[in-house]
Amino acid sequence: MRTSHVIVQPYTPQWAQAFAELRNCLQNTLGDTVLSIEHVGSTSVPGLWAKPILDIDIVLQSRAILPEVIHRLQSLNYIYEGDLGISGREAFAYTGKPQFMSHHLYACAQDCPELHRHLTFRNYLRSNAQARALYSQVKREAAALFPEDIDRYMAHKSAVITQLYHDCGLI
Repeated sequence: MRTSHVIVQPYTPQWAQAFAELRNCLQNTLGDTVLSIEHVGSTSVPGLWAKPILDIDIVLQSRAILPEVIHRLQSLNYIYEGDLGISGREAFAYTGKPQFMSHHLYACAQDCPELHRHLTFRNYLRSNAQARALYSQVKREAAALFPEDIDRYMAHKSAVITQLYHDCGLI
């Protein structure tokens, strides 16, 4: 799912509720084949402005379980897309889910560097009001400048993201 019109909104608790509903559906299908289902990305951080799209990481004990997870997710109309250029992070598209909020779904082994990055960045932003304010500001600015160009929106945020990654020990 590629964003064609960039909108950022103030945080709303409904995002956590929407994640919980989706997590319950996924958990019912995946059962004990997965370690956890994590709400990551900007919608997972209270107080942070975000595009209203959930980012979800399904955490696997190892990549060996991926074929079973793919099979089970197919029963929910998810379509396996491969890693989309990010090694270790397996992406899934979907069809026919009007009951759920728009979302990006990924599966990662517990030792995946991308999972570590997602969780570290999320936890840092949750615990640091100054970082949240800075990141919210650059997101609002980027969306105002580039509402029809997701690539330029992302590029505009990159310097602040790099700074925040440095501040939380990711680089």
